[in-house]
Amino acid sequence: MIDPRSSVIHNRLKNVKRVIAVSSGKGGVGKSMIATTLALTLARRGLKIGLFDLDFTSPSTHLIMGVKNISPKEERGIIPPRINSLSYMSLFFYSGEFPIPLRGEDISNALIELLSITQWGALDMLIIDMPPGIGDAVLDIIKLVRKIEFLIVTTSSKLAFHTVKKQIQLFKELKIRVIGIIENMKISETESIKKETKKLNLNFLGEIPFDKTLEESLGDCNKLLATNFSKIVNELFQEID
Repeated sequence: MIDPRSSVIHNRLKNVKRVIAVSSGKGGVGKSMIATTLALTLARRGLKIGLFDLDFTSPSTHLIMGVKNISPKEERGIIPPRINSLSYMSLFFYSGEFPIPLRGEDISNALIELLSITQWGALDMLIIDMPPGIGDAVLDIIKLVRKIEFLIVTTSSKLAFHTVKKQIQLFKELKIRVIGIIENMKISETESIKKETKKLNLNFLGEIPFDKTLEESLGDCNKLLATNFSKIVNELFQEID
C-alpha cells in the first residue's frame, strides 16, 4: 500500500532543483562535516541552499555549525530556520541530545513524516546528511525522493571502501545517480581509492588531507570556512555536474 504522504513529499520538493545525498558506507569518515561545509560554501556563493540532517544514528550538523536556541516554525507544516544563509532542518530539533531508538517501521514513519511536513520552498540545492550504510532510512529516502543523487564519502581505509562498493552496487541496481566519490582524511600518498573508483566507472572527485585544525572550528562557521578543509571542498565543487 502506497503511503499518501509520498505525493505530499513530491509536492514539498517540487521547487528544489537538485537533491544531493551525502552518504558513506561506514560512520566516522567525515560525512557530516563534508555535507555541512558543502552547504555553507554553496550558500556563500549566493545559491539558495537547504541542509537536512537525517542521520538517525547521530545527527551532528548542529554541533558543526554551533546551532543553539533556534527551532523550526510551524505554519501549515514546518518551515526550516535560516542559519548562516541556508535553510536548516535536523532530527536534533526533535531528539535533542537523546538517542533515537527507532527500528524498522518506526524509522520509516518518522522519515516520511519529516519529509512530508518540511516546507523548503524554492532551492537551488538541498543537501541531505544521510545515515551511514544502506539501512531502512536510506532505502526509504531513495524511494521517496525521486530526483535524489548521491555523493559518497570514504577514507583511505580498505574496510571503509569495501562498504562503499556494496553501496555502489545497490545504487546501480536501482538506477540511482552517483555524482562521485571523495576520499577524506587522507594521510598517505597511496592512490588505491582513486584506482578502485575508476574500476567502478565512477567519478573520483578528489581527496581531502587530514586537517588538524578542523576540530578547533567546531561550532564556529567562520572558523570552519577559513580552514584548509573548507577551501578544498570549495575547489572540488566549483561545478557539480
